[in-house]
Amino acid sequence: MNIEEFRDFCLSMKGVTEELPFGPDTLVYKVMGKMFALTGLDTETFTVNLKCDPDRAIQLREEFHYITPGYHMNKKHWNTVNGDNASTTQLKELTEHSYQLVVSSLPKKVQVELQNL
Repeated sequence: MNIEEFRDFCLSMKGVTEELPFGPDTLVYKVMGKMFALTGLDTETFTVNLKCDPDRAIQLREEFHYITPGYHMNKKHWNTVNGDNASTTQLKELTEHSYQLVVSSLPKKVQVELQNL
């Protein structure tokens, strides 16, 4: 998966916006105003930071050499995934996991609003 395909995938999910809150080199995807994915635009290698359940994050890092603690993020809750090494299926699944973690942490009122979009 390349960055353009990743962008299209993220934007296809309900309630997702694309922003550049940290400057022109970091693309951020949010669901209902909360971050679930970040990717740099200034590197040759496509990597993405994704939120992850802490126990699963450790397991993924042990199993896959291209999944590391989140770069410039809380290492307990975020992983950095090298998109050049991860399969499209795996990257989509990890992105959906990140999205769902954020959605489940939203206030119930906002979750209902999201469902009605």
